[in-house]
Amino acid sequence: MLKQLLRTATIGASFLAMQSCWAATDITFYYPIAVGGPITKILDGYVAEFEKANPDIVVKPVYTGSYQDTTAKALTAAKAGTPPTIAVLLSTDMFTMIDNDLVVPFDDLAKTAEQKALLQAFYPAFMANSMTGGKTWGIPFQRSTVVQYWNKDAFKAAGLDPDKAPASWDELVSMGQKLTLKDASGKVTQWGVQIPSSGFPYWLFQSLATEAGATLASPDGKKTFFDDPKVVEAAQFFRDLSVKDKVMPEGITQWGTTPEDFFQKKIAMMWTTTGNLTNVKAHAGFNFGVAPLPAKMRGGSPTGGGNLYIFKKATPEQQEAAFKFVQFLTTPERAADWGIATGYVATRPDAWETPKMKAYVASFPAAAVARDQLKDSVAELSTHDNERVTQGLNDALQAVLTGAKPADVALKQAQANAVRLLKSYQ
Repeated sequence: MLKQLLRTATIGASFLAMQSCWAATDITFYYPIAVGGPITKILDGYVAEFEKANPDIVVKPVYTGSYQDTTAKALTAAKAGTPPTIAVLLSTDMFTMIDNDLVVPFDDLAKTAEQKALLQAFYPAFMANSMTGGKTWGIPFQRSTVVQYWNKDAFKAAGLDPDKAPASWDELVSMGQKLTLKDASGKVTQWGVQIPSSGFPYWLFQSLATEAGATLASPDGKKTFFDDPKVVEAAQFFRDLSVKDKVMPEGITQWGTTPEDFFQKKIAMMWTTTGNLTNVKAHAGFNFGVAPLPAKMRGGSPTGGGNLYIFKKATPEQQEAAFKFVQFLTTPERAADWGIATGYVATRPDAWETPKMKAYVASFPAAAVARDQLKDSVAELSTHDNERVTQGLNDALQAVLTGAKPADVALKQAQANAVRLLKSYQ
């Protein structure tokens, strides 16, 4: 009887030990979108596929609202001692995450040759907002550039070549004037162009500043150049499109309603993220084109969008599991699938060589425009104390666009504000 009891105890202990070995590692994944909709279904599908291939890992997606909401929730959770394991946050949140000691560089986690190779797999333009101090802090996931969309039918009706978008600022104005239509009472029924200026106006404005030959901030995030004459020139041009050239609505133009204005033919051209490409393809009831942004001194756009970050307070097992999930989400095949499904730019060159992506681009060449613009793209504005620095620029831009302040005065004040905020990082 005693032998049987000992044997049973031994078997029970062995079973418990095996259960312990088989215990799943839970990782929490913050993703910036409201609950529901097609994006969550795609991500839920990815999670299910990953868990099937990795039965020892459980991924718990938390859909956290906007990028700003997600960053705020991640910071709050970290202060409470319960940060996520992994999150998609803006690439421009990199300095904020580092300054708050919240994330770990991927270089410290990369153990295998495959993991180390992953850090070299992405377009350099996207890595400009993913690396600092020789370390990789974020892995590009849903990344974008600003592109221009145009209504080919409206171009044809205005006597313009429907297959040619503006290639310069001068062409943007001249074409915009031909595309701006009024009714008998003088009310504008179709504007030539719309560049959103709400929410995060600095991003669309950075396109204009880049084209004017300006740089908004240093790569180390410690200095800004908001009062550079070329930046002032870009801000004045932004304002002139409305008050001088009269090809764009005056005042503040809403980010969220711009695509709908395009669909309703209230505007003939719009500047917005390539992340809207799938949306435009699905809802534009007319022939449309997609092109790189027009040039002044040069062409180009800032990159944008979100990176994957792994949090420092996660256990080593969670960090290892999170890195596996990052690898899974960013394979060439999945990067291609995500780009096709959403309109974001597939973040690595080999994704564009997959059969699925090749077939998609062959059937829909506009999908490659944002990728091709990467050669002229620059890092999105990102600094230490980024939220307050960019808010100062946003406020200045809105003052310019509403006529509250001259461009040079507003930008001089934004620069003084940035110098004050960044002084402690020098």
